[in-house]
Amino acid sequence: MCGIVGLVSFSGSTLQYEAHMKLALKKLSLRGPDFHSSKQIDQAFLGHTRLSIIDVTSNSNQPFESSDGRYTLTYNGEIFNFLVLKKKLIEKFNISFSTESDTEVLLHHLIRYGEEGIKELNGFFAFTFFDKQENTLIAARDHFGIKPYIYHFDSTKGFFFASELKALLEFPIKREIDKTSLEMYLHLSYIPAPYTILENIKKLMPGEYLKLNINSKTFKKKAYYTLNPSEENVIKKPTYEQAQIEIKEKLEKAVELRMVSDVPLGSFLSGGIDSSIVSTIASKYTSKLNTFSVGFSDEPYFDETSYAELVAKKIGSNHTVFKLSNQEMFENLENILEYIDEPFADSSAIAVYMLCIKVSDKVKVALSGDGADELFSGYNKHMAEFLLRNRSLKEKIGISAYPFTKLLPSSRTSKLGNLTRQIEKFALGSKLTSKERYWVWAGYNNDAKYLKRQQEAYPSRKKEILLQVLEKNKGINDILITDQTLVLPNDMLFKVDSMSMANSIEVRPPFLDCNLVNYVNQLPSEYKLTRGFKKKILQDSFKNILPNELYNRSKKGFEIPLEKWLKTKLNHLIEELLSEKLITEQNLFEYQNIDRLKKQLHSNNPGDSPTKIWALIVFQGWWKKYIA
Repeated sequence: MCGIVGLVSFSGSTLQYEAHMKLALKKLSLRGPDFHSSKQIDQAFLGHTRLSIIDVTSNSNQPFESSDGRYTLTYNGEIFNFLVLKKKLIEKFNISFSTESDTEVLLHHLIRYGEEGIKELNGFFAFTFFDKQENTLIAARDHFGIKPYIYHFDSTKGFFFASELKALLEFPIKREIDKTSLEMYLHLSYIPAPYTILENIKKLMPGEYLKLNINSKTFKKKAYYTLNPSEENVIKKPTYEQAQIEIKEKLEKAVELRMVSDVPLGSFLSGGIDSSIVSTIASKYTSKLNTFSVGFSDEPYFDETSYAELVAKKIGSNHTVFKLSNQEMFENLENILEYIDEPFADSSAIAVYMLCIKVSDKVKVALSGDGADELFSGYNKHMAEFLLRNRSLKEKIGISAYPFTKLLPSSRTSKLGNLTRQIEKFALGSKLTSKERYWVWAGYNNDAKYLKRQQEAYPSRKKEILLQVLEKNKGINDILITDQTLVLPNDMLFKVDSMSMANSIEVRPPFLDCNLVNYVNQLPSEYKLTRGFKKKILQDSFKNILPNELYNRSKKGFEIPLEKWLKTKLNHLIEELLSEKLITEQNLFEYQNIDRLKKQLHSNNPGDSPTKIWALIVFQGWWKKYIA
């Protein structure tokens, strides 16, 4: 796992960017603390910061050049099938390798197969591959967006890229807020690819590559992989039992591939089904697996460490529990906000950061259960969608009761308040089309407009995103594909990548193995979701190897006590960043709507106001650092 940065200069010399490159590499130091370097090759200037995982010798340092100097690669990630590719390259082309790294394999694979060879990669990656003779550059991002790739193209100056926005902004690039992206952020709490918070900077999409012709100063983008809505793509429906066997085989292979490491490796073990399955499988491939979980000493309702300990005992892992207090999480909040370089308001990132900072002293690589919810239907919104499409008397009563429950307090801080909030969202969703309902349930901000001069492009961009993933809208599988396209890369995976990299940890999610994803997406949705039973086939497939106590209990997740913090410890941020004086001077937002939101926070019916205020605070902090 590493950081990449670089540029192609259309004006010829790259000398003018030397100071910028040094600063950009420094910004990526946590992604790669073991080694950093840069190379100037004609019009290209490529940089790399290394977190050594496979072949930790200096022979595998990057940027990595071919022996004749024609090709150069700077690469972030892991290619898990690199040994298979290496064998093929030796047999077919008689290539002699000088390292044991996947980096050298990727370089030679791209030399022989170019952009067409990207389809054969199984792993997570973001790379730039420069061909000095042809004067071309190929950039690519992995199938599901586990690793980031951010770029800026200027037809006069050149092409600039980096793993993180903060590194890219060390180059002389104009900073102008994309207000349409800002409006999407205020609803979703993140900004979906290909957009960023800045107008002239973009993200490469998952499963996409870019090829730059330096001579003509033009580039093209193309998808090498797409997630297809699968409700109508089931060619031959396997039996439920056959599908369970296939899922077990493919996930076991995915975990085995991700156990390859030349440094200490462990597994996150939350106590939920997903991480328990991954950890149990991983324990078969090592004599003593290191497993880790975090508990919340001040929030016992969210503490699932007792379930994690049951799994650890069953598989005989070397298990460590880190008990976190709210105060400890609060004390790290500044570091987290400092690291995030684009507005991102998923507050669960704090818990991920704390887990990674604790684990970083023990291992450099960790397996995770990320991706299972989006693949197998693990979220409440999936069950809600199913219930609306298959309404019983219970759902009809719930919708009818909404006018009365609307009178009750709605918040996330109590069981009754959260139930009221969920009934409200369910009832509102019942009155919408499936596309609009998805958008409402994907975010938090449907009722208020904060931006001045609402952007005409916002509705069209929202429609564009939904059309891409809900065009056919045949059933629940299409909803899952939507999550895999929108929520997974831009929220969940961004959160894990940024928080793990802030602590120099590589996180590998076996559920996002290409072979497993392709298979699961072609299974009928009724294998995954039935009334009252989420992730059905996943749970059934591994029921015989997990403790019984993990079943028949609600999924709790974790949310920091935002409402409590905003009313106490973080109230000064509201006064500072959302003051009428600053909002007026900034001339971005309508203060009267923000003032109404602040009053709601302190009312008996706060609803989702803490989440909305948090998103505004995160943006304002980012704005003061990067724009003001």
